[in-house]
Amino acid sequence: MQQYLQNKKGLVQNIFDQVYDRYDLMNDFMSLGIHRLWKKSLLNMMNPSQNQNLIDVACGTGDIARLFLNYVNKRSQITCVDPNKHMINKGKEKLNEFKNLKWVISTAEKLPLSDNSFDFYTISFGLRNTKNLNKALTEAYRVLKPGGRYLCLEFSKIQNSDLEFIYKNYSKLIPSIGKFVVGKEKPYKYLIKSIENFINQDELIDLMKKNGFKKCTYRNLSGGIVSIHSGWKI
Repeated sequence: MQQYLQNKKGLVQNIFDQVYDRYDLMNDFMSLGIHRLWKKSLLNMMNPSQNQNLIDVACGTGDIARLFLNYVNKRSQITCVDPNKHMINKGKEKLNEFKNLKWVISTAEKLPLSDNSFDFYTISFGLRNTKNLNKALTEAYRVLKPGGRYLCLEFSKIQNSDLEFIYKNYSKLIPSIGKFVVGKEKPYKYLIKSIENFINQDELIDLMKKNGFKKCTYRNLSGGIVSIHSGWKI
């Protein structure tokens, strides 16, 4: 595991360099479009109000930003953060009609942003790609305002043995799907490995608490294929 973490930063950067151009399309193929419902569940759980601001880390091409702005009738400021410049550029293209977005190239572990700045912090399918979970959580806590809320949408551990069997067998097909859709197989082998190696729901709750978050809870979606973790800076 330690060697896996040491190699992760460069590996992840290289992977997203390879797949950014068809990233959204591949997400639809892999999840059969269900990732869009999971992201809507995140927004519904967040329930933001107009003029509340958001930092979306590991923003990819901006799915959460678009959902957030539509939810608040476009009356909020969003800072979109991703370590991959290609993802940022794709996001800028996709969301070019919105003027209240700030795009930042950065890792989750060292955000170039001020303390106590945001009402909400989201990270969707990105936490497991960080090299240091504690640093990522510490930074999330730092940039949130007092009373701010942390929300993480991430692959988790399935609670039902029958569903787990089906999911594991489907997962074996994902690298082949990646080769068909994107022309690359290796990045999706990493994807499956990263999901298998990631901590479970309760372990993430413990880490959140250790890094200062209060009222920490999680909600499983699709039987625990993914979960939404929530914590507050109080």
